[in-house]
Amino acid sequence: MEISAAGRLEVRITTADVGKRVSVRSLIEHGPPGEKFTDTVGVLTSWDDGVLRITKKSGEGVRVAESALVAGKVVASAPARRRGPAATYEELARVSARAWRPVESERLGDWELRAAVGEVPCGARPRGAAAGRREGFTRRANSVLPLGDPGVPLDEALTAVRGWYAARGLPAYLQTATGAEGAQELLCAELERRGWVREVTAEVWVGPLAPVADLGAEPSGVLLSREADEAWLARYRRKGVSGVALRVLTGGPSVWFATVPGGPDAPAAIGRCMVDGRWAGFAAVEVDPARRRQGLATAVMAALARRALDEGASAAWLQVEEDNAGARALYERMGFAAHHAYHHYRAPEGEGAP
Repeated sequence: MEISAAGRLEVRITTADVGKRVSVRSLIEHGPPGEKFTDTVGVLTSWDDGVLRITKKSGEGVRVAESALVAGKVVASAPARRRGPAATYEELARVSARAWRPVESERLGDWELRAAVGEVPCGARPRGAAAGRREGFTRRANSVLPLGDPGVPLDEALTAVRGWYAARGLPAYLQTATGAEGAQELLCAELERRGWVREVTAEVWVGPLAPVADLGAEPSGVLLSREADEAWLARYRRKGVSGVALRVLTGGPSVWFATVPGGPDAPAAIGRCMVDGRWAGFAAVEVDPARRRQGLATAVMAALARRALDEGASAAWLQVEEDNAGARALYERMGFAAHHAYHHYRAPEGEGAP
């Protein structure tokens, strides 16, 4: 907190600091006994009618009454990384987008509208659903990636987005990020102000690649292939994978699929890695529930990491859900750390849904 020469806490932020990362201390009106203050760090996304809105790294918005402020200051736009590869949000956003390439895309200024739509396989269709229904495979390939200016006012851009997805029988989603330099806290706040709903939040973690490769001794029994064969797909949790889904799974600069044979009806473990310049992206690491805690996930990632090193990669990234405690503990042991959170915002009902 900012302290004056006289030793008093001071509020050194104003409405002119909207869009900057701040740290504030405020009074707790009805807090537990003995707790008078709370501290909040994040991007100041608005300051209207005596209320500050601060968006934290997780994407959570916190409202603070101006009258409750005790201290506040502008802080560095992003904390210095203590370990792992340095990267901007935009660099990682573009790399991860290439790892889940859509079947169709269109530009709206600096925004990319993406869709990967196909017929729902019969085995994946919910009971009572109509035949021939169209469905998008993974939100990452069926959402807008807004990196920059759409070239038109925001309301006009959102109207165009809703129309583009409605024409394809899909709900309209925007993928945004918080918690890193160059992320989109202000856009998140504007979307929420317009009634868009944050449905999904996950994190992108990064780490050095070589330590991952060193975790598994060769030979590990992991088979690598350029194709997602029937055995691999049998373990993949998205049952009834369509042709469009296969195009997304196999798309990317350099994609490898890992398989550990041994399951009764499917492989004991699988994984996917996308090599793109200095980056190796891990995904779809899945293990037979009966074979967990046997080091299979580590063996899969180590084998994929060795192949990525051979192709010149040096850094790694992956995406992990907030509530996946087991995966987060595993990745932390491997040397990964959170870089930023990403979110999918859905258009309000009646304005983007088919």
